[in-house]
Amino acid sequence: MPSSPHFVSTCTCFRLRKFSRLLSQRYDAALAPAGLNVNQLSILRRASHAPHTIGSLATELGMERSTLSRDLKHVAAKGWIRMATGEDARQKRIVVTAVGQRIIARALPLWREAQESTGDIVGQDALQRLHGDLDAALERLASVP
Repeated sequence: MPSSPHFVSTCTCFRLRKFSRLLSQRYDAALAPAGLNVNQLSILRRASHAPHTIGSLATELGMERSTLSRDLKHVAAKGWIRMATGEDARQKRIVVTAVGQRIIARALPLWREAQESTGDIVGQDALQRLHGDLDAALERLASVP
């Protein structure tokens, strides 16, 4: 196999993961002045929109519950979230704190700049097609047991 950086893989997973890594690096760099990364912002934004348990948030984010639990420990250590008792004493609910809300507010303009920059680099039409294709593919994948 060639070792050229331009070698094109036929593996869909490889291509998506490489694209995701490169894109994450750009968003992380853009969000650095706010003191968080794109994964942390995703967690905070999703958790702030509706009450979530770890399981429901993991499902919404498409993450393993154990991975999310580990990520939540870091976010909680920064004071951006707290865990509260849910409807059942065994259940933990994720609550975004006032500090977490301020971090979201500080990060959103930086995120918007990264989003616009991505559209400029990839092309707005191509990005819209990509969004539509990914949404359709995610829906199909989610329906398969």
